[in-house]
Amino acid sequence: METSELLKKVRRIEIKTRGLSRNIFAGQYHSAFKGRGMAFSEVREYQYGDDIRDIDWNVTARYVRPYVKVFEEERELTVMLLIDVSGSRDFGSVNVMKKEIITEIAATLAFSAIQNNDKIGVVFFSDKIEKFIPPQKGKKHILYIIRELIDFQPEEKQTNIAQALKYLTNAIKKRCTAFLISDFIDKDGFKDALTIANRKHDVVAIQVYDRRETELPSVGLMKIKDAETGRERWIDSSSAHVRTAYKEWWDRRQAAMSDSFKKCRVDSVSIRTEDDYVKALIALFDKRN
Repeated sequence: METSELLKKVRRIEIKTRGLSRNIFAGQYHSAFKGRGMAFSEVREYQYGDDIRDIDWNVTARYVRPYVKVFEEERELTVMLLIDVSGSRDFGSVNVMKKEIITEIAATLAFSAIQNNDKIGVVFFSDKIEKFIPPQKGKKHILYIIRELIDFQPEEKQTNIAQALKYLTNAIKKRCTAFLISDFIDKDGFKDALTIANRKHDVVAIQVYDRRETELPSVGLMKIKDAETGRERWIDSSSAHVRTAYKEWWDRRQAAMSDSFKKCRVDSVSIRTEDDYVKALIALFDKRN
């Protein structure tokens, strides 16, 4: 992409997403994620209404009455964006491709983080770690992230979400809030890696998908291509059996993904490319309050 065209796109994304994070979310981001980064302060005797998960069992055993740990909210959080840049993001059947929605969501979250005085970093991943941008603050840093979101060209096309989660667990030592933004088209499982990552960090999953991925139209013979492997095949979309089998595959896949998020205690939201992602993010934030 030419530099002048890239700068225009960066500016458009900046104007739109900065306005959304400033005017629409207006503190919802902070209230949804405050307290996720906590520093130990002291212990005190248990009081009615305290969370039993905060009980300090060593002190409790020493004094033979319950004591709880007191935490103070850290002044700044570290926010990581785990961005899927595999081949399947280059798809869209309406007016926009998945990668464009991913870019806008990521940019909106980045501006929200900066306005909350948080650091923001990015991991671009396919079936390997394509690029790591360490967490920093500042508008210059945000604009660099947006530029990379728009113009980054991955070396590989396939997906390995587990690899990205393992990298997050190992690379980021301090507890962070991590937004995993992907279509979650991954042939390998990532449940174990997600469980481990969410124990150390606060992981939030955001799925971006297209409606044509959920069901096939009845348009006769279709030549389809796997964007990640390059394999091609012909299917007869006029066959009710073919369309039903495809729909059932999608439903099973979504159910398995949702079950993984639930068992790993990971908050999640699914956003269709043609839908209002702002409403979806607000609903996600409200669910966490």
